[in-house]
Amino acid sequence: MTGRALRAHEVEITVPFHDLDPMDVVWHGRYVGYFEVARCALLESIGYDYPAMRASGYAWPVIELNLRFARPARYGQRLRVRAELVEWEHRLRIRFEVRDAASGERLTRGHSVQVAVDVRTGAMCWRSPEVLFERLGLAPP
Repeated sequence: MTGRALRAHEVEITVPFHDLDPMDVVWHGRYVGYFEVARCALLESIGYDYPAMRASGYAWPVIELNLRFARPARYGQRLRVRAELVEWEHRLRIRFEVRDAASGERLTRGHSVQVAVDVRTGAMCWRSPEVLFERLGLAPP
């Protein structure tokens, strides 16, 4: 992954049997769930997980999701999933990388983009709300 991350967090996941497709590799759609586990851990680490977002008056829907596969993951394999916050002023852009926990070999990478939406009005915010900057320990732009 290139570029500098403001915050990062890693989680470890062991591939369960029910994540496999008929070819005995992790079904491509399951990686979205792995990304979500890492994203939730990252947001929790800054004190701004989904319940805190809702309590602050904002929803943060995912508006873009990208995945690129290099190698398949398999049943019982231990994975390290890293989430990095790389944009935050106008939206949340989080990069992800899935690696084999034992070898460090990269299996998958991707990113997601989320925008703030005012829960009261349903309007999309054109810049991230101040509460996000407070949680990140930054001054708003």
